[in-house]
Amino acid sequence: MTAIGMIGCGAMGTGMVQNLLSSNYTVYVSDPMCKAQKDLEALGAHFVSNTKEFAADVRAVFLSLPTPKLLVESLSGEDGLFAHLSSNTFVFDVGTSDTDTAKSLQQEASSYGVHFLDCPVSGGPAGAQAGTLTVMVGGEIEAYEAALPYLKVIGGEIRYIGSSGAGQTVKLCNNMIVAGMISLLSETMVVAEGQGVKASTLFSVLEASSGHSRAMEVFGENLKDESFDNVLFSLAHMAKDLELYMKLSNQSTTPQPVSSIVSQLYRLALQQKKASLDSTAVYSLIANEVRR
Repeated sequence: MTAIGMIGCGAMGTGMVQNLLSSNYTVYVSDPMCKAQKDLEALGAHFVSNTKEFAADVRAVFLSLPTPKLLVESLSGEDGLFAHLSSNTFVFDVGTSDTDTAKSLQQEASSYGVHFLDCPVSGGPAGAQAGTLTVMVGGEIEAYEAALPYLKVIGGEIRYIGSSGAGQTVKLCNNMIVAGMISLLSETMVVAEGQGVKASTLFSVLEASSGHSRAMEVFGENLKDESFDNVLFSLAHMAKDLELYMKLSNQSTTPQPVSSIVSQLYRLALQQKKASLDSTAVYSLIANEVRR
C-alpha cells in the first residue's frame, strides 16, 4: 500500500487520517499531543516520534499545523523534512498560513525535487470526518493535477486557485468573511433579544431569507446556545488568521475599515482570555458592549 505521512493530528487531522486509512493508505502520524491516538492506532495508523522515520517511505505528506512558524520548523533547513523526502514526493500544507511562507517553502521544496502545495481547507471537523472539505490549492498546475488522487480523499470540493500562495490568499479572505459574519450575527442577536425576539426565532427566519450564510450553518448552534466550549474552530486560531489577513491586506492600497474592526474584536477577545474557546465566544464580548 502507498504510504502517507500526517504531521499534526488535531480535530482536522484526525478526520483526514481516518479517511486516508479508509482509502487503504498506510498512514504514519507525527503528533505527540494527538487525543485520538489510541482510536487511530486501532484503525491501523502508525504513530512515530520523529518524521524522519517515515520520510523515505511516503509518497505524500499532509501538514495540519496551527502556525506558519511550526510549519517552517517542520519542513525547512537541513533538519527539516524536505531534506529527507524522496524526490517527487508531494507535501500538502492543509493548515492556514501566509502567502509569503507558502512561496518560500515551494521554492525550497523544488530545490529538493519535492512538490509543495498550499492546500488550506474549509469545512471544520465535521467536513474532515466526512471527507467533504473544500480544498483551496496553490502551486504548480502540474503538481496539482498529479496530486488530485490524494486530495480527493480528504475533500469533496477541490479548487485550483493559482500559483504558490494563492490557496492561502483565498483561505484568509474566507476566514475574514466568516469572522465578520459571526460578529454581525452576534450583534444582531443581542438587538433582537433586547426586543423580545429569541435567537432561535431570528435564526429560523434568517435561514429562509437573504441573511442566510454558510457561517450560520456551521456556527449557528454554538451562537444560539452560547456553547463556546464546543470548539469547532478556536478563537485563537481565528484571531491568528485575521492577523495574517491584515498583514496580507497591507500589500494592497485598498482601505480595510470593516476588516480592521473585526480583527480588533478578536484581538480584544484574546485579551479577555477566550483563546481556547470557540470562535463564537466573541459573542460574549459583543453582548457585554451592546448591553452597557
